[in-house]
Amino acid sequence: MGKKNKKDKKGKGVEKTAAKMEKKISKRSKREEEDLETLIDEFRQLDAKRTQVAEVACSFPSPRLNASLSSHPEKDELILFGGEYFNGQKTFLYNELYLYNIKKNAWAKLEIPNPPAPRSAHQAVVVPQAGGQLWVFGGEFASPNGEQFYHYKDLWVLHLASRTWEQIKVTGGPSGRSGHRMAVCKRQILVFGGFHESTRDFVYYNDVYSFNLDKFTWTKLCPSGTAPCPRSGCQMATTLDGNIVIYGGYSKQRVKKDVEKGIVYTDMFLLKNEGKEDEDKWTWARLNPTGVKPSARSGASLAVAPNNRIVLFGGVYDEEEEENIQGEFFNDIYIYDMIKNRWFAGKLKECKGEKKKRRRGTKERETLEEANESPETRSSTEIVKEVVTEDGTVMTVKQVLNSPDTKPITEIEEEEEEDDEDDSETSTSIEPCARSSAMAAIKYGVLYIYGGMFEVGDRQFTLNDLYCIDLHKMEKWKVLVETDPKTQEWLDEEESEDEEECEGAAGGEDDEEDDDSSEEGDEHPAVQPPESYSEYLSRTESYWIKVAKENMGQNAKEKKTLKVAQAMAKTFYDSV
Repeated sequence: MGKKNKKDKKGKGVEKTAAKMEKKISKRSKREEEDLETLIDEFRQLDAKRTQVAEVACSFPSPRLNASLSSHPEKDELILFGGEYFNGQKTFLYNELYLYNIKKNAWAKLEIPNPPAPRSAHQAVVVPQAGGQLWVFGGEFASPNGEQFYHYKDLWVLHLASRTWEQIKVTGGPSGRSGHRMAVCKRQILVFGGFHESTRDFVYYNDVYSFNLDKFTWTKLCPSGTAPCPRSGCQMATTLDGNIVIYGGYSKQRVKKDVEKGIVYTDMFLLKNEGKEDEDKWTWARLNPTGVKPSARSGASLAVAPNNRIVLFGGVYDEEEEENIQGEFFNDIYIYDMIKNRWFAGKLKECKGEKKKRRRGTKERETLEEANESPETRSSTEIVKEVVTEDGTVMTVKQVLNSPDTKPITEIEEEEEEDDEDDSETSTSIEPCARSSAMAAIKYGVLYIYGGMFEVGDRQFTLNDLYCIDLHKMEKWKVLVETDPKTQEWLDEEESEDEEECEGAAGGEDDEEDDDSSEEGDEHPAVQPPESYSEYLSRTESYWIKVAKENMGQNAKEKKTLKVAQAMAKTFYDSV
């Protein structure tokens, strides 16, 4: 009995500490947010000038991360809303709405009067009622220099049939936040976690709120059991029986006065609905899944797949060494079976051509092949598309190519290579480059990945490419829109800024392109025919290592630098 009371007191103490911290931050951030509200009002006034709905065809949205991508409940479309972009000096926030037509592989910008204000790190869910609705809650707005933040607590619904935005003004909802997660569970929308940050302080949440789609009311849930610790950026999904699964997440803690440490979570929880009909009775329970689990990461993308499964893509794991942070980005897929409580890696299936070769070969000949193959042909090659901009910066976009080439050993093998030439060509696969904070959605069992970002040294690359893969077949990725590195803009801190703050904080696509950019490969060591790639690499490897170090920073690991250097050299060699 005594232990129970002690545990209850400890729990209440944690709640009081969190409440005090939130109150402290609330006072401090209120002053900051008042400054940003003026800027947000300017954008609202501009949006208020729109009086008609307009759908304008476009090539594709501008690069962005932390937007929302949702599948239309009744049409073959994906819905992209909001997001952010950073060019090295300024942060751009968006409230643009785009539709992607799956059958036509075409983007269109949808302009609707009185939309939500520009934001990123919000959450959006779709429900099929009334011709389809997109519900949006929370998110953040940042000052142009990215040092001040405004956290929204507003709730919006986009009526897809009538193409109108409506703000739902009801009290009792979650406090202003971003990085939270949201899911539809029967006739309610559940919101979990997130964070609120001011210039000097931050607070993370683990509370749960429910919005009733019939009554239009907010309710704060009080589940029994041990809840996940406060976090943002976790993965959240609804099971077929109306429960909620929570995986991973991220939070920061202050270890010293001005020193913060990031924590990446890999735990899993089940929020179980034990109430009857309209009764809100929920219980937290810890999950211990089996199988091949994802490595620790944050910024991963999640989508709910058919057959009660969750699909996890990409993310980043930051290695913190004193003041230096190096991120390892991922482009792998993991699938969680919510019925079996089991993780497994989503690997591509082998092509038919490769299976034929394997059946024909003997163990003895496979040993000979391994002995004669070069490192490039034995394993997947990480390709780095590389472009030199006007300011001399090398920009890279990584891709993984599974090389099918093998070294001929006998005349018989050469004949077999000829026979399987067509199969070999089809076995080359392309994957999205490693990234975090991408947008993911699933429609008809096909996973779509849009945008996101990765870093090379101190430089951030924001993407606007679009890939898809059939989860039923898991044979190959398909490139729907490919990122052009030449469109990447990056301004160093010392460069001057002549643009107004209002333009820097939010806006649409940047239509200006630099036509005078230097041609790819002008300053690189030329290939001297008829030299092979291995001969070219042997002659120029030191140069490519130098270029790789400039991209990745001098503190990059030697092995990783060498790998990137070789991939860059291979890309240049193949382009000649």
